[in-house]
Amino acid sequence: MDSQAEYDYICPVCCDIFTDPVVLSCSHSFCKECLQQFWRTSKTQECPVCRRRSSRDEPPVSLALKNLCESFLKERNERRSSGSEELCSLHSEKLKLFCLEDKQPVCVVCRDSQKHINHTFRPISEVVSSYKEELNTALKSLQEKIQHNENIKGEFEKTVEHIKSQAEHTERQIKQQFEKLHQFLRDEEEATITALREEEEQKKQMMKEKLEEMNRHISALSHTIKDMEEMMKASDVCFLKEFPVSMERVQISSQPDPQTPSGALIHVPRYLGNLPFRVWKKMQDIVQNTPVILDPNTAHRYLLLSDDLTSVRYSEKYQPVPDNPERFDWYRCVLGSEGFNSGTHCWDVEVKDSRYWILGVTAASNQRKGRDFYKTDVWCVWYGVSPGSGFGVKQQLDRVRVNLDYDRGRVSFSDPVTNTHLHTFTTSFTHTLFPFFWCYSSLRILLINSQ
Repeated sequence: MDSQAEYDYICPVCCDIFTDPVVLSCSHSFCKECLQQFWRTSKTQECPVCRRRSSRDEPPVSLALKNLCESFLKERNERRSSGSEELCSLHSEKLKLFCLEDKQPVCVVCRDSQKHINHTFRPISEVVSSYKEELNTALKSLQEKIQHNENIKGEFEKTVEHIKSQAEHTERQIKQQFEKLHQFLRDEEEATITALREEEEQKKQMMKEKLEEMNRHISALSHTIKDMEEMMKASDVCFLKEFPVSMERVQISSQPDPQTPSGALIHVPRYLGNLPFRVWKKMQDIVQNTPVILDPNTAHRYLLLSDDLTSVRYSEKYQPVPDNPERFDWYRCVLGSEGFNSGTHCWDVEVKDSRYWILGVTAASNQRKGRDFYKTDVWCVWYGVSPGSGFGVKQQLDRVRVNLDYDRGRVSFSDPVTNTHLHTFTTSFTHTLFPFFWCYSSLRILLINSQ
């Protein structure tokens, strides 16, 4: 299409191809939105070109012009997609300038149009160079972001594998712990039934002896009766001679019959009375309650925790665990699994086999990544190595007792073996506190329930 034909598709208001064109009674056409905007601004329903007043609030849509515009735009887009379009679609002029306000290439004629009044223009070659440099910088950033995301993806995949490994290991430990409990119950069941069987045998043996005695008694009575019957058949003289002896035998045989002995039956309450409670009480002798359980998800990668999560030791081997947000990455620390925000709490730590140790409490909000952990919200005692805060113990100890009184804001440390006070911190706690332990030794720290 020539430029004159293209000019016929341009709205006089926006100087662009018509969008939803409407036609006024004066035969001038405009974009529907351009006309409505002009009328709102001028507060009068005049034609923007000839100023003739329109009698209709909603001018009719020019379907023919709309179809022509759509065909023109389709053809222009096809030319652009083929790469052959480098001319202005409105003026068929070469695109040499770039409008900084509208962010689009324009021709010289467009620059002088009403649409670009007071706009700033730059040569296309100048703008392209600047924009390509900006885009290259952005692309490099995206490439770095992709690489970073790939690294994160790899960590996520490792985390998934670790979760699977954690679940499998935990399941094995659960089964082992329950197997111990089941074995204890089986042993108790067997011991109780064995005691019942022993009492059964004892009582049965006693009654067997009583039965044998009863049989002998019955046999003696039978013999006496038989003899008396034979004597009754004897002559009168013989009968009278034997009568005193016979009566004596009858009187002896008429002694009280044997009775069922007292306590002959099974003592049922001894076995069934409060059976679950008695077993539970006995189970307490083999089951210990440790006041602090370690959280493996917080342990530094050089620390190894026992299966029951009550002891920790330093390992020279780097553990393949995820670098999750909860885990220490600089200091070789591990936290207790349960935090305290009220009440009093006490636990003992066995440190006699550790050359260096730090232990105490810290706020849940304290930073676990990097080197700032000991700078704030740490109340601890240490031996062999100073973290830069806390209280240093000069002599090696066997155990350290930690007493936390959250409500009074007190953390006390003492030697439970010699009953010696070590140090007390007094403050006002505002965050949840967690027990923490630092270990840099091939030996272990064992948590022991305080008595």
